[in-house]
Amino acid sequence: MAKHLHPSVEKFKQFVKKHPKIIQEVRSGKKTWKEFYEDWYLFGEDDEMWEPYKQEQSPAKQKEKGSSKWLEKISNILQNMDSDEVQKHLASVQQAIAAIQNIITQFQGPEKQHISAAKDEHPFSFRKD
Repeated sequence: MAKHLHPSVEKFKQFVKKHPKIIQEVRSGKKTWKEFYEDWYLFGEDDEMWEPYKQEQSPAKQKEKGSSKWLEKISNILQNMDSDEVQKHLASVQQAIAAIQNIITQFQGPEKQHISAAKDEHPFSFRKD
């Protein structure tokens, strides 16, 4: 059975393969997949913020990137942001997340129904003496 994911989710998966340190960040609990996905969706995959997550990045280069560049970049983005466009993007992200949740619910549904049906067969526990 083939899984059909939203095209943006597929692109994000390919992006994560190019930036394997993202996986380490999520596993260590520093950030969630949702946070990375939203950053990727809003800033794009060519943004400077992704440099530390590339495999071949040395620790010395990571320290060179100052937080002032990051804040400057955010400031520029906020100034050039169209609120209607942001709303459209957030709506499509919500739709993608809802689709993923529906798929998960569909896979979990029969299992939960099976467990509750088994419980309904013997509502009282009787023991033989």
